[in-house]
Amino acid sequence: MVDNSALTPQEVADILKIAKNTVYELIKRGELNAYRVGKKVRVDSKDVEEYKNRTKSFRSSPSLLETPGAPFPAKANPLLYEEIPRSSGFVICGQDIMLDILSGYLQMHPDGVQALRLYVGSYNGLYNLYQGNVQMAASHLWDGDSGQYNTPFVRRLLPGVPAVIIHLACRMQGFYVPKGNPKDIKGWEDLKRNDITMINREKGSGTRVLLDEHLRKLGILPKNIKGYERESTSHLAIASTVARGGADVGMGNEKSALQVKGIDFIPLQVERYELVMRKEDIEKPPFQAVIEILRSREFRMEMEGIGGYDLKETGKIVAET
Repeated sequence: MVDNSALTPQEVADILKIAKNTVYELIKRGELNAYRVGKKVRVDSKDVEEYKNRTKSFRSSPSLLETPGAPFPAKANPLLYEEIPRSSGFVICGQDIMLDILSGYLQMHPDGVQALRLYVGSYNGLYNLYQGNVQMAASHLWDGDSGQYNTPFVRRLLPGVPAVIIHLACRMQGFYVPKGNPKDIKGWEDLKRNDITMINREKGSGTRVLLDEHLRKLGILPKNIKGYERESTSHLAIASTVARGGADVGMGNEKSALQVKGIDFIPLQVERYELVMRKEDIEKPPFQAVIEILRSREFRMEMEGIGGYDLKETGKIVAET
């Protein structure tokens, strides 16, 4: 394979022996680098090789990649995917692979449905739950004043809508830095140093909210941080940018750091990743099926096999608003 050759999504699918839609999904989540030429999506062959090497030690979930009819975003090209699908079906909102696996189990459950997936950040997910565009929204939004995850934001973003919050997992959030941490980055205040350039997550993501809340509490103005306005839409894309020397630091979870060579991970804060639904829906069969799946031994074993999650409270109803 020539390192600099450009491949179509179908050619990538043929090489990896997967569906073309799965290629689009990998691109959307930032697991496979891609670019546009006009309206066409192209992937460099060297990036396909890097993806293959990076994932050799990562056990792919059959629920996502191999189950016939596994759900994917409604539009074919994720690089152009901006519209919110208004569906009469069942839509789960969020970006973690845990939700893809949950969707696969839900499709096979006797009381389940074929769920659609909407890959947007926590803030936009809760907004779409309020608007009635989705049935469930995952969230990891930290409120700096109370020190709580999710509940304060659910109350603010779903005014007048009784909701139930179900725990998915705890994950470690932190900084991605080049191997060896050459700039000796240790914490939040290092971001204001003149010799450090960062790459940021998009507005509305839980990671971006975590950063902004800490900056607010420390009195650090975002405009004084080099690279603050540069955005990328996934943990893996952030980690890859740092590994390639495109930034000195980026934020993301520890699980993604394990999949990218050439970076170190600096742990900063344990976050709570949780699923939000309307209280009026919780007794309906598909919603009960989701709770049953989250509490099942099979689902827990699959997530433990992937690694990077604390599952002690998975499936527990932690709050009602």
